[in-house]
Amino acid sequence: MYRGYHCQKRTMKTWIMNYSVSLAAIIMLLPGVAVAQQKKHLTISGMIRDMANGETLPGATVSFRELPGVGVSANAYGFYSVSIPEGSYTLIATYIGYRTDTLHIDLKGNLQQDIRLEANSGQLKEVKISGSSSKSRNILTAPPGVQKLTINDVKNVPVLLGEKDILKTIQLLPGIVAAGDGKAGFFVRGGDADQNLILLDEATVYNASHLLGFFSVFNSDAIKDIQIYKAGMPADYGGRISSVEDIHMNDGNNQKFGMTGGIGLIASRLTAEGPLFDHKGSFIVSARRTYVDAFTGLASDTTIKKTKLYFYDFNLKGNYQLDKTDRVFLSGYFGKDYLQLKQGNGIDYGNSTGTLRWNHIFNSSLFSNTSLIYNNYDYNTHFQSSTNNITVGSAITDYHLKQDFSYYLNSANKLDIGLESIYHVTQPGAGTTSATSNYNSIVLQKKYSLESAAYISHEWTATDKLKLTYGLRVSDLAVLGPGNYYTYDPAGNIASNTYYSGGKVVKNYINPEPRISANYQLNDSSSVKLSYDRNVQNIHLLNNSTASSPTNVYLPSTNVVKPEIADQVSVGYYRTFHQNGIEFSTELYYKKLQNQIDYKDGANLVGNENVEADLLFGTGRAYGWETYIKKKYGKFTGWLSYTLSKSERKIPGINDSHYYPASQDQTNHLNIVGMYQASKKWVLSADFVYSTGTPVTYPDGKFAVDGSPVYGYGSRNSQRLSPYNRLDLGATLYVKKTHRIESSWNFSIYNVYGQSNPYTIIFQTDPNNMNRTQVQQTTLFKMVPSVTYNFKF
Repeated sequence: MYRGYHCQKRTMKTWIMNYSVSLAAIIMLLPGVAVAQQKKHLTISGMIRDMANGETLPGATVSFRELPGVGVSANAYGFYSVSIPEGSYTLIATYIGYRTDTLHIDLKGNLQQDIRLEANSGQLKEVKISGSSSKSRNILTAPPGVQKLTINDVKNVPVLLGEKDILKTIQLLPGIVAAGDGKAGFFVRGGDADQNLILLDEATVYNASHLLGFFSVFNSDAIKDIQIYKAGMPADYGGRISSVEDIHMNDGNNQKFGMTGGIGLIASRLTAEGPLFDHKGSFIVSARRTYVDAFTGLASDTTIKKTKLYFYDFNLKGNYQLDKTDRVFLSGYFGKDYLQLKQGNGIDYGNSTGTLRWNHIFNSSLFSNTSLIYNNYDYNTHFQSSTNNITVGSAITDYHLKQDFSYYLNSANKLDIGLESIYHVTQPGAGTTSATSNYNSIVLQKKYSLESAAYISHEWTATDKLKLTYGLRVSDLAVLGPGNYYTYDPAGNIASNTYYSGGKVVKNYINPEPRISANYQLNDSSSVKLSYDRNVQNIHLLNNSTASSPTNVYLPSTNVVKPEIADQVSVGYYRTFHQNGIEFSTELYYKKLQNQIDYKDGANLVGNENVEADLLFGTGRAYGWETYIKKKYGKFTGWLSYTLSKSERKIPGINDSHYYPASQDQTNHLNIVGMYQASKKWVLSADFVYSTGTPVTYPDGKFAVDGSPVYGYGSRNSQRLSPYNRLDLGATLYVKKTHRIESSWNFSIYNVYGQSNPYTIIFQTDPNNMNRTQVQQTTLFKMVPSVTYNFKF
């Protein structure tokens, strides 16, 4: 073991040194390569922004009428660069929800050309453009399984209690399934809730739910857009094996001061934004709070009267243009949930994130982003009685440094290169007690790890019809001391215990993660896409219940728990109709999973120093078919999505080591969403959701032990809850809408026909007959109406 450890350590050091030297050599050669390219081509580059407020427009496209097949999309920070031969051209800039802009370019030298696009007023209208620009973005982009939503896409979708929610709306897309009413998280292509990487301005959000899943933590007034990757993840993303949800906050209006807000039945929000430093910068501050506790205080029941139930969140962001090539950003999020009963029992949990980012433009071809990121998630559970006052808490904190380079070689080639390192500090559990308590305090040892990665990715337009994106990400997790690390025998007993001092490497996991995607355009209105990607996950959420809870335990990979690995292959056909007014796609995918985690029967995850002894490991598979059709323009807009899928696990020690349905397996999932512009003042909307019931394990027998009933259980997840379905209706009345002031009323009804969807099902003995078993189902929402007043000026 001693020799093997040093060999592994030496290999890691050698790899880091070799990669660092190679990366440094590439960066040093970039200016020279750029000069060589400029002898053949001239470069147009710049930022693409909203004309009214100066917001950058990530993903906006630039193409040329005279050069079919030549074009580029702005990166995540709104920067674009394209190299073309000297000459005169018509530049065409497009972005969904904005008017297409055309510019005449007389290109005789490298040109910096910033572009400002004007947002469409009212409903989106079709704009017919000849040439390559008439192709839809979902035809042009390379990876399958990628979708993008803006706030305009979700503003009229009816949701619970009238709160616009971008994270709830994506659960109406194909391949993405909600965990259910009152349950945190969502499942993507058969993966578990913790296998989704949720980023807010590059900071990881571990628990993206308020009030145990009723709302997401993302205040819509502070959010610009969300990019969703179900497959074909670019090499700069890593750490999760199911999906990436990359959410960007608004930068703030750099043209004028304004305020936006809303007043609802249980929540209100307020946002302020405006320019800074003579329009060289801007800021945005957004706050939201619920006030359910204000109503419970009016109750006559003393138990309800003293109950506290609320959440708040706070977003802020500022940026400043140092000069033409440098801009700095500082953003943060702070949110907290409180639930406290009369007796003092309750929970509180929350997230805090911070991102300091520096964008630098070396030249017209080389763009750099440097980010320093902090994020923390913690929760506390409180128990109180006459003699006992106990608090049980847990937390995970990350310190993250990330460096990315984007190099635009020419109109057909783009390189992305980067390094990142994350220092994880995990507190699995700590219980503190009062001086009068009958229990002793206990603190589980913290877990330390360093997760590092390097990547390189190449986007290549091979021909007018074929585009390829391929790359390699190499990730490493170093499990670090200080702490005791155990090994266990097959029965779960401790076999050995080794103490490692601070900074000592306990275990290294080095994993290559290759990715490749291809897009072949059959014609201007259709394409076929294919992708393969491998993803690795080193942070795991331990949860052996059917309902996700904020008190679940986060655990990094250790000497016992190995990184989860997923290999996914996807293929899809994409088509547009009626001059891009209708988008259609259909995809097939297959995912192979390694090192999946499940639990022994009766496993105790909370406050367990040797929790690894209760874990079981195995493999899994997920596969399915998704179809999606969306109408984008006109008085009636909306989409329909359907998913047919299967998600299974194979864990030695469970179900006789045969495949069994994963807890998130749902065979059929249907979403129908529609919005109708009835008049200039009224917008009507509706959505319908149907899904197969989730798997559960019911007792299949009962016997008595010392006069008390004991239940026996059959195969894992061999039964299912009843199917989930609901219909939501909404209507928005625009009271006043000018270029300066906008006010509206939103009315919605969640679960219109009062469907009794199961939240929990409990089996209990009939108190009047010990031989009989009662089944009790709990339903959270049968029908929930809401009214919200929104304003903007």
